Amino acid sequence: MWSTSTPARVWVVGTHGGSGETTLAKLLGGTATDHRWPSISPQPPVVLVARTHAAGLAAAQLAMRAWAAAETPHVRLIGLVLIADAPGKLPKPLADRAEILRGGVPHMWQIPWVDAYRLDVDPTNPPRQVRKVLNELDTVIATTH
Repeated sequence: MWSTSTPARVWVVGTHGGSGETTLAKLLGGTATDHRWPSISPQPPVVLVARTHAAGLAAAQLAMRAWAAAETPHVRLIGLVLIADAPGKLPKPLADRAEILRGGVPHMWQIPWVDAYRLDVDPTNPPRQVRKVLNELDTVIATTH
């Protein structure tokens, strides 16, 4: 478990390696947890993150089940962010699986493929579609404190 006495605006928990945990934490001004649930008091706001490939969606589902079964430290789960694993639309089987996951978390957002993020993440100038997701996340984070 992640253990710290330092409060964070939001904790970003990657559900698998390569999930985009560090990228999302940088964009949100949050703290990446190295794929571990934070275990601090007071209850920290947490966002899960996964890629949209089959393995990523399966890992997200496992993390969501652990949270729902109270097998994790007590956290305020804000939701799940799915980050595109490739440009373009999700194939139907993956889109269907992502839609099923939506029902297991308070909120779910999808960030499209951003080719520039392969080189570096500039949190000061995200593309419009990413900015929209970040604004929605900011609103939910602000109302959960």
